[in-house]
Parts: sequence; structure tokens; C-alpha cells
Amino acid sequence: MRIVNLGMALLAAVTVVGCASGQGAGDYQRTETRRVMSVRMGVVESVRHVKLEGTKSPVGTLGGAAVGGIAGSTVGSGKGSAIGAVVGAVVGGLAGAAAEEGITRAQGVEVTLKMDNGEMLAVTQEDGGENFQPGERVRLLQDGRTTRVTR
Repeated sequence: MRIVNLGMALLAAVTVVGCASGQGAGDYQRTETRRVMSVRMGVVESVRHVKLEGTKSPVGTLGGAAVGGIAGSTVGSGKGSAIGAVVGAVVGGLAGAAAEEGITRAQGVEVTLKMDNGEMLAVTQEDGGENFQPGERVRLLQDGRTTRVTR
């Protein structure tokens, strides 16, 4: 029975991680293909490292509740098993939500740009190791919903 519980926990963890998507300059969603993006040029004024909070979707909560409910139901028999399942589901749901937020948390960068037209902009994106430097010439890609800073 412990192997089944362990398997369910691993399945929930993989499900949570599988829902995470990158937010860096090189990360594109499938729906972003074949979409025109405007390109503007500018110079990096400053770069600041930031923390991007993790996702808070129902996936972590539901996955944790399912695993916790199954694990809790193995405690005792009869009413004890039912109570264990409920308590396990509640605790598992809380743990699953916290795990999802922690697993999907990421390092980011806030890049302040001076565009060629003199406009100042700041873009926050996941840190993909670009190591932008002040004074560096970069591209700003925009499509109305998404903005990226790239070389």
C-alpha cells in the first residue's frame, strides 16, 4: 500500500511541475507562433534581480488533496478510515498548494530600457541567463500581450 501512496505522490508532483511554463525571453507558448511581433531597439539602463512568485492554480491543491485522501484512508478502518481520508485530503491540499507555489517560483530580472525614441520602459521576465549589462543594445519584442527583451 505504501508503494501505491508513493506512486500517487510522485504523480501529483510531476503534474504540478508539468504545468509550469517559462517566462524568460526565449520561452514561447505554442499560441505565440505565427503571430506578428513589433521590434523596437533600445539600450539597457539598469538590471535588477527579482523573485517571481510561483503559480497558485487548483492543480497543486487538488493533486495534494487526492494523494492526502488516499494516504489518510489507509489509517484505521471504518469511521477511522473515513476521518483519516478527510483529514488527509485537507492536509494534502494545503501541502500540494504550497508545493506548487514553491516548485514554480523563479528568479527574474527587471530590465530598464531607454528606447531609441527616448521613452523609458521596464520589463520583468524570468532570468534566462542573458546577463544583460547597462549600455548594451537590445531588442524589445511586443505583440500587445507579451513583451520580451532579447539580444
